[in-house]
Amino acid sequence: MRHRPAARNRFLRALSLAALATAPAMAAGGAYRASIEQWRQQREAKLKADDGWLTLAGLFWLKEGENRFGTDPSNDIILPAGTTAPHAGVFDFHHGQTAVRIQEPGAAVLNGRPVSTAQLKPDQPGPPDTLTIGSLTLYVIQRGARYGIRVKDKNSKTRKEFAGLRYFPINESYRIVARFIPYEPPKVLAIPNILGDVEQDRSPGFAAFNLEGRQYRLDAVLDDDGKSLFFIFRDLTSGKETYPAGRFLDAEPPKDGKVVLDFNKAYNPPCAFTPYATCPLPPPQNRLPVRIAAGELNYHR
Repeated sequence: MRHRPAARNRFLRALSLAALATAPAMAAGGAYRASIEQWRQQREAKLKADDGWLTLAGLFWLKEGENRFGTDPSNDIILPAGTTAPHAGVFDFHHGQTAVRIQEPGAAVLNGRPVSTAQLKPDQPGPPDTLTIGSLTLYVIQRGARYGIRVKDKNSKTRKEFAGLRYFPINESYRIVARFIPYEPPKVLAIPNILGDVEQDRSPGFAAFNLEGRQYRLDAVLDDDGKSLFFIFRDLTSGKETYPAGRFLDAEPPKDGKVVLDFNKAYNPPCAFTPYATCPLPPPQNRLPVRIAAGELNYHR
């Protein structure tokens, strides 16, 4: 929240009254700052967690038939050195269905249970079946017509060398109460990703808001819970202070025709940290011709 300093030529009594009048607002500003700081700590902790995006260590697209995996370079899927046996097993992929065969009995766990063979459910509609081998977690992802094996490693180089997140200064004026205009019926948005695929996502409506005297709008898609809103946007800081492809923003479900867009909580997609993510890109209508100098800055290793 912005406050104007009292004029220097005011009488002392007027100054005292002004100070009393602004005290509640100052306290609210302090509480807001504390909430954003807490959100930032949680954001970084989630990134650095054992299953966070910093653990991504590989992405391999499956071909029809056998896809052998292990640390030996002769495999179709080459895992990080020292993490598994040279020839750890095979992913059998046929017409969108993936099965796994483990070379060494007892070496792998699927969803918490030891396995030697199993069918693997992909991440769409999700959640996927997760195969754990030592420090690695492997699971099937589906992107468009393609299926792949995503690899996470608790000991990944990206996680070990993580340099921390940076942000614009907290500015409460970027916490905007926007009007939410629903689509009747919900609209289907074509959302491209960095691979060139296009996903079809359901949009319940758009947020309309004012910034620097002009009106803007952002189309929302539904988050995983089917109620909260998820925004993918780009602005004039993109490619300069912030990640070039754009940023993400989460919002609570609309209430009484309003939705809160808190750009101090705008954050980078996983692709800002790893080449093994498959991030969605902002649709054209969510590329804003304005600087939004709030939220997470581009990551520098």
